[in-house]
Amino acid sequence: MHVITTNHMGDDLTVVNAARVSFAKESAAQDDEYTEVEYDSWLGTIPVLSKSDKRLINYLGKHNHWSPFGHCQLQFRIKAPVFVARQLVKHQVGLTWNEISRRYVDIEPEFYTPEVWRGVAENKKQGSSDIEIDINPPNLKSYSSGSSSSEKYSAEYFRDDYQRALQTAKWTYEQLLKKGVAPEQARMVLPQSMITEWYWSGTLYAFARVCNLRCKDDAQKETQNVGWDIDKCARKLFPASWQALRDA
Repeated sequence: MHVITTNHMGDDLTVVNAARVSFAKESAAQDDEYTEVEYDSWLGTIPVLSKSDKRLINYLGKHNHWSPFGHCQLQFRIKAPVFVARQLVKHQVGLTWNEISRRYVDIEPEFYTPEVWRGVAENKKQGSSDIEIDINPPNLKSYSSGSSSSEKYSAEYFRDDYQRALQTAKWTYEQLLKKGVAPEQARMVLPQSMITEWYWSGTLYAFARVCNLRCKDDAQKETQNVGWDIDKCARKLFPASWQALRDA
């Protein structure tokens, strides 16, 4: 999984002046000073704000005056499993989404394999706990045809079982394509762990709402990872505004 910042528009001063225009006023960077910022492939500068401008931004965030933050934009190119994308695409207000389509392309699918398997949470109907489940215990006897359904498989069988499911899905997909089945139907055999890719653009306020929900402890861990990558970028490009929105 990865999150790449492809573009952005505006800065903290944009938010300040969008608010001050109501009173026909305008601010400039303090002493015309700017700080150099580098993120991903982007290199630029951000303004140094006066104390009054910082107070204004904090006031806007605290009292949910969101419209000035809507004048700043972020754009990301993200690769993540389908199950993560389907959670994030639910966020619609102030955001635009364009995703790779397997109706039109039949490139070789990639799959996500978690570093750890998490246990079921006891205190909520959905989600996971911090307990790591070892699906590959080293000293359990191998599965045999005479074993009961409750008996655990060997480490090798468990590890191969997940990969086998992925490879079977991939092989079936490729066979359907070879037989002339349209990609829009052949894709039905591909699992949710398949990697997808999309462009995601939106306002600073909209992405703050995403992160305020998806960076919480009760969000799925894989989705949290995407949220924190977005947070890291926005915090660097819009330090005062992002802090105000995340604290709101």
